[in-house]
Amino acid sequence: MALILKAKAVFSSKTISGFYPLIVRALSTSKADQNSEGWLSKLLHVRKIDPGKDSHSRLLSDSDSVYELQIHDVKPDSMEPYLQGYEQWVQVLQEKCKTTELVGSWRVEIGDQDQVVHIWRHNGYTNANEIFKLCDTDHDLKNLHQERVNYLRARQNQIMLAFSYWGHAQPAVRNCKYEMRSYILKPGTMIEWANNWARGINFRKAHAVAGYFSQIGQLYMVHHIWGYPDLQKRKEYREEAWRKPGWDECVAYTVPLIREMRSRWLTPNSFSPIK
Repeated sequence: MALILKAKAVFSSKTISGFYPLIVRALSTSKADQNSEGWLSKLLHVRKIDPGKDSHSRLLSDSDSVYELQIHDVKPDSMEPYLQGYEQWVQVLQEKCKTTELVGSWRVEIGDQDQVVHIWRHNGYTNANEIFKLCDTDHDLKNLHQERVNYLRARQNQIMLAFSYWGHAQPAVRNCKYEMRSYILKPGTMIEWANNWARGINFRKAHAVAGYFSQIGQLYMVHHIWGYPDLQKRKEYREEAWRKPGWDECVAYTVPLIREMRSRWLTPNSFSPIK
C-alpha cells in the first residue's frame, strides 16, 4: 500500500500527469494475477492440466525400463582411441550382464564438438544398481574404464525414463544422421509438456526415434531424438510439419514451458545399434 501511495504522489505532478493512468493500470493487474488462470497464462496460451494424484513418472512412462544417458567430452586428439576403448568396454559389459543393452552411441558433429553421447537401457532400477556395482567392482571393466578416462575432459550422466507415447527405441539401420534436442523445463510443467507432445508427435512420427525425461541428474530435462537423411531434409521435414494443422498449437503451448534448450547434430558410431 505504501508503494502505491508513493507512486500516486510522484505522478501527481502536472508535468508527468499524463503517465499516471499507465501506473494505475499496471498496479491494478496485481489482483488479476491472483486468479487461477492469470493474464500471462492466457497471453501465452498455457494450459492448466491436473497432474492427478499419482507420481509423474508413473503417469508419463508405461515401462519398467530405465535409461542412462552418458555424455563424454573427449580430448580433441583422442577421439579414435576413446571410441576403440569404449567399444571394447561395451562388449565386455554386455558379456557379463545380458540384462542391459546399449541403445545408441553417437558423436556430436554440430553443437558440442569432441563430444560423444551414449544411451543405455537397464531392466528396471534393480538392474541399474547391479550394473553400477559391477562397473565399480569388476576387474576387467575397471581397467578398461581407467584407460578410457585418460582421453576425457569431462563426463556426466542422467537416469531417464521413456515417454510412453514415444515407445522404446530398438536397433535399426536408418543410414541417417540424428538430432538430439534437449530442453530444461520450468518445474511443475512436465505433465503439461507430455500431454501436448502426445498429440504433437503424431505430426512428426516418421522421423521420431526416442523421447526421454530425466529422473536423476539435471531434473525437468527432456530429450527428443529425431532421424534425418541430411541437413537439407531436416529443413524440409520441419517446414512440412508447420503446414499441418495443429502443429503450431503444439509449439505455442510448449514453448512457454521451456527454460533452456539446445540441439546436437549426431552421427552414429560404428558399434551403435541405431545407425
